[in-house]
Amino acid sequence: MAETLTKSELEHALFSAADSLRSKMDANEYKNYLLGIIFYKYLSDKLLYIAAESLDPNFIDDRDDLPLDKWQKMYAEHSDDEDLLLDLKDTLMYLISPEHTFTYIFSEINGEARTKDGNIKTFQISDLADAFNDIESTSKDFDGLFKDVQLYSQKLGSNAQKQADTISEVIKSIGKINLIEQDDQNYKNDTLGDAYEYLIREFASESGKKAGEFYTPQQVSELLTKLTLIGKKYPEGMTVYDPAMGSGSLLLNFKKFIKSANGDPDRIIYYGQEINISTYNLARMNMILHGVESGNQYLRQGDTLDEDWPPISQTMFDAVVMNPPYSHKWSANKGFLQDPRFSPYGVLAPKSKADFAFLLHGFYHLKNTGTMAIVLPHGVLFRGAAEGKIRKKLLENGSIDAVIGLPANLFYNTSIPTVILVLKKNKENRDVMFIDASKGFEKKKNQNELREEDIQKILDTYEKREDVERYAHLAKYDEIEENDFNLNIPRYVDTFVPEPPVDLKKVASDLHDTDVEIEKNQRELVGMLKELTSDDSDVMEGLDAIIKELEAGLHE
Repeated sequence: MAETLTKSELEHALFSAADSLRSKMDANEYKNYLLGIIFYKYLSDKLLYIAAESLDPNFIDDRDDLPLDKWQKMYAEHSDDEDLLLDLKDTLMYLISPEHTFTYIFSEINGEARTKDGNIKTFQISDLADAFNDIESTSKDFDGLFKDVQLYSQKLGSNAQKQADTISEVIKSIGKINLIEQDDQNYKNDTLGDAYEYLIREFASESGKKAGEFYTPQQVSELLTKLTLIGKKYPEGMTVYDPAMGSGSLLLNFKKFIKSANGDPDRIIYYGQEINISTYNLARMNMILHGVESGNQYLRQGDTLDEDWPPISQTMFDAVVMNPPYSHKWSANKGFLQDPRFSPYGVLAPKSKADFAFLLHGFYHLKNTGTMAIVLPHGVLFRGAAEGKIRKKLLENGSIDAVIGLPANLFYNTSIPTVILVLKKNKENRDVMFIDASKGFEKKKNQNELREEDIQKILDTYEKREDVERYAHLAKYDEIEENDFNLNIPRYVDTFVPEPPVDLKKVASDLHDTDVEIEKNQRELVGMLKELTSDDSDVMEGLDAIIKELEAGLHE
């Protein structure tokens, strides 16, 4: 019988399944195996659930027993039923043959599977490879999804048997966990999706600097998302875009927080692009495990800067969010001066720093009524040359709505302080709200973390757009122009706390009291030394010399 676990138990049980991999490779590699196999089990269990629901009219009545073995047997007995297979394909968009389900492979590993002639069927690494191929070959939505689960890698073992043994340990460790119960029979519960997020976060923590390729800390993601939702109402749904989406976690925050904008979590259309194929596949899995329908997600593997996507004729976005790689190198080919994303600014972001290229790409795809929030290094606020010209043009157009300084050491891949730029296209003025939130955080073991009160303070201040002493300032365009369009936060928010004035009379009194105390202690010391005796004349002469020296310093 499969186990039903609490959210915390589920998260820790899934994470501990990586124990057999930790000694063989680093976290950035073994995350692909564990996340891929968990995702495979979810797809397999869900298929058996749907098959059983279709075949057994009493299915719901005995569902509490979670008889995966029973569902497996039912599915195997009806696997040539074309109506069943068609129903499964229409519902799930994929198929897995009975001998390639997670439940069957789990039984192979436990020595419980039999061949047609009754012999024990043992697990081979090719069985799992065939299972992955089943899923990938039935729909373009799943094409290449398990590409990074390198089942024949030497890191798993020096031969096929050792590789199979390593994978067997992973499969056994999650074999009895009921992922379908965690996901709820209607597939609307985000418990499993949240557990997947937990795993991604833990892998990011273990991966260190490499985590920047796929993960933005949840607190920063929450802040970026909520900044784009302030003052908005989306009762008919909304479109969101992340051109450097990583694992998709930032996009998925809209599902959590859209209710603040009177929106329906099931009416969000997600667009995302990611250059790294491994991370792109991770985002695809993440979306599915969070119950995002295939028709509501448009994810692409590609270079955001070199090739514009999506086509502007398809959609403009209510919200654009982004945490791109900082000071990333790009081609900055002169041909991009004709690209509508960059041409209005007359110059290109420098080859060595693509920060403004990412910003302008996202801003180009923003609706006139939308909001964009992007995390970048502080250099974008004050660097000159081409970046200065782009910044000036954005300010002249009133496009920059807020500059929010974040604490240092928030991210796994860098310890530098960063800044959030909030941009809009439909502003009525050219004011810029400056917020210095660099001191609002909780120090954790390896990095700093925004607390909920820190996030809320930023959001409240941004929405009110009022000065807060040593924290925030609403700068008029004239003030920014006087500063030569330099947006360095200390120019607008003075966080200096003056030292309290020194009371010289108190200092004099304290000096007198200290002097009196020293003299008192010195007299006591002289008294103690006079009581000392010795038969050694040299010692006594030394004591007398010390006493005379101390007495000479005493006031009469």
